[in-house]
Amino acid sequence: MPTVRCELRKAARVSVYIPTLVEVIGQRDVQLHPELARVYERVAVSSDMVGKKFPAVIRDLSTNGAFISGPALPLLSRVAFTFSIEGHGQADALGWTLWRRRQDCEIPIEGDTPVRLQAGFGVLFEAIPLEIRRAIHSLVVRSGTAN
Repeated sequence: MPTVRCELRKAARVSVYIPTLVEVIGQRDVQLHPELARVYERVAVSSDMVGKKFPAVIRDLSTNGAFISGPALPLLSRVAFTFSIEGHGQADALGWTLWRRRQDCEIPIEGDTPVRLQAGFGVLFEAIPLEIRRAIHSLVVRSGTAN
């Protein structure tokens, strides 16, 4: 599948096919001082699927996140997954589901083959090792999709 580039994105990405195992994890409760708790607000994390694990495929990567094809998770799900980058071994990542595509769809392109988009979700990395972030940047640069 050709790499489709969107100029509105902040980070260039590269198309990949990397099998992974995704686990939906919760967010730890934080005990706050009563005065802070009185004025503190936090985004509510989806707990609908906490503890669920499922195989999926990373379909594109950037230094900021990834698109993972698989079940469309609830928005603001916190996930843990591992993936390998050639020459760097396994990487552990934590992230947040910021968008999802609930089912496969096709986008018609006049005079050309329609683009088929798979169901899945977009993850913003919360934590990923710096050397893996650098390796992803190198992949993007080598693919020619960097700005």
